[in-house]
Amino acid sequence: MPSTVVELDNYSVLMIWTAIAIYAAAFLVYVFDLARRAQVSADAQLARTKQREAVLVGAGGDALADAGSEDAGSAARGSAAPGSTAEAKPAVNRLARVATALTTLAVLFHIAGVVLRGIAAERVPWSNMYEFAMTGTVLITIVYLLVNIKYDLKFLGTFITGLVVVLLGGSAVAFYVTVAPLADPLRSVWLVIHVFVATLATAFLALACSLSILQLMQSRRETKKLNPDATLKKSFLDTLPSAENLEGLAYRFSIIGFILWTFTLIAGSIWANDAWGRYWGFDTKEVWTFVIWVLYAGYIHARATRGWRGNRSAWLSIVGFSAVLFNFTIVNIFFKGLHAYSGLTTAG
Repeated sequence: MPSTVVELDNYSVLMIWTAIAIYAAAFLVYVFDLARRAQVSADAQLARTKQREAVLVGAGGDALADAGSEDAGSAARGSAAPGSTAEAKPAVNRLARVATALTTLAVLFHIAGVVLRGIAAERVPWSNMYEFAMTGTVLITIVYLLVNIKYDLKFLGTFITGLVVVLLGGSAVAFYVTVAPLADPLRSVWLVIHVFVATLATAFLALACSLSILQLMQSRRETKKLNPDATLKKSFLDTLPSAENLEGLAYRFSIIGFILWTFTLIAGSIWANDAWGRYWGFDTKEVWTFVIWVLYAGYIHARATRGWRGNRSAWLSIVGFSAVLFNFTIVNIFFKGLHAYSGLTTAG
């Protein structure tokens, strides 16, 4: 292998590990943000309690009422007092902004690593498991950051950066292979189209899964709130959208991911015909790609026509993304078939 290729690949690895370190830092800041959100919720409840007490005290007379109103106004404006809601909110926003800035910085290093790998290989950098993980995780993060322009989903940062650290770090340790020539069936324009669309679909499905996990947590908390005897500690969930709204967002992202996955399935069949002379051969990878399509088709259909809303739809979303991860890891490593392009057999 030419020394230039080795050098570029080494720089790519350096960029990827730098990105992983910054993602890990962003993850920690996002965790602190969630913890701070819980404190904000507790402070808001305390301020409301003081306001109600002030109003009740003022109900004894006109003079006291005026004083009570004034005290109530002070409690509401307690924004300026230490520990009050309004003072805490900027802290929450600040933490979320810092974490998002770190995530953006990590993406820049991540992109540099992907580009350098592509230059070293002189092809698109997604022909084996390591490269697919490298490209797929950068798309997950980019989609997350772009979606935040329209929706404030910074509360998802813990899930997204955590997922990226695990997938990218695990792939860099377990799946890394040196740059190698493409296998003959991969020498096709469909490598660019089919695999890129699959990674983009995975990015949207990852967002949907994260929202579904939060939906289950929020739904459980909302159910407990209906019990008058239940005593609940303040949680970061109190600062997030309702379970219904989280479900709606997850559904939108799942539809986008499903459309892209449908194209992936069709493009894969066309590519299979070009490479092996048949559109479908019940290869393990083909079967699991279709299983994932069926799971998400069932999820979308059941939610739209059968009223499968709430926790049942959330579990379908989670099971669907679990199948995506299973397809990427277990199927690629342990199942034999025509799609054995993990590259791991050439690593040693």
